[in-house]
Amino acid sequence: MKNKKLLGNILLLLTAFIWGTAFVFQRVGMDSIEPVTFNAARMALAAVIIGPIALILRKNNKTLKTLSKEEKKAYDKNTLIGGICCGAFLSTASILQQMGLVYTTAGKAGFITAMYILLVPIIGFIFFKRKNTWLVWVAVLLGVVGMYFLCITEKFSFSHGDLLILACSLFFSGHIICCDRFGKRGDAISISAIQFATAAVISTVAALIFEKPSGEKLLSALLPIVYCGIVSGGVGYTLQLVAQKFTDPTVASLLMSMESVFAVVTGAIFLQERMNIREIAGCVIMFVAVILAQIPYPKKISKNE
Repeated sequence: MKNKKLLGNILLLLTAFIWGTAFVFQRVGMDSIEPVTFNAARMALAAVIIGPIALILRKNNKTLKTLSKEEKKAYDKNTLIGGICCGAFLSTASILQQMGLVYTTAGKAGFITAMYILLVPIIGFIFFKRKNTWLVWVAVLLGVVGMYFLCITEKFSFSHGDLLILACSLFFSGHIICCDRFGKRGDAISISAIQFATAAVISTVAALIFEKPSGEKLLSALLPIVYCGIVSGGVGYTLQLVAQKFTDPTVASLLMSMESVFAVVTGAIFLQERMNIREIAGCVIMFVAVILAQIPYPKKISKNE
């Protein structure tokens, strides 16, 4: 079990790295296409890529062969409902984030989005009575401080865009909790495929309402769409679903928030963006928070032992 938890945490760090490096492509893509249209295209591409893989893996799924008819029915039900719920949360969060970025700075957006670090354990405690050790809570608070140092460089005040990003953070929290709940009760790869199909439909409808999609725009942003659809979307979010089967959602949210750290570091390496002392301090604090969250809480020794 410990080995599976370690594997899950490593996969979540890999997910954060993939998402962090994808920021370059997302920025380039926004030069020639509207945000919701971009989101619809990447989700549709991810669905096309992951869908066939899910079907192939399902045929060879050994777990299904060991289940009774009733258990298989419940397993498939959780897979379908989980995929639709995860897709609804993911598309809504992504759309709100892109809309919020029109009215606020990238730094504030990054910090407010990362509030899912704090929201996930709070929601888990209120609605699911899920408790965390004091070490995890300290790690969460350190993570919030680290994100503040990493993202906030201007005077902090709330605007219309900030409220949209805060709503986005709430939906990302729901997505993480949804992945935790259904990923352990259904087929994670199939949930991922259904998730992308759901997100693609919702994003496409939103794009048709709020924007003016065209084939010319899609072709002009083809490379960013391909990278964000296949690597950041298909690989990244599928890894998240698989990895969350083996770890706690609070720890998962903290590990995935490292996306911002990797974005800053890779930006400094590949785009020659300079990191100031404040950003370096934020990265260090985030790394400390992640390490602290991995420390096993010592069990109480009974008097009889």
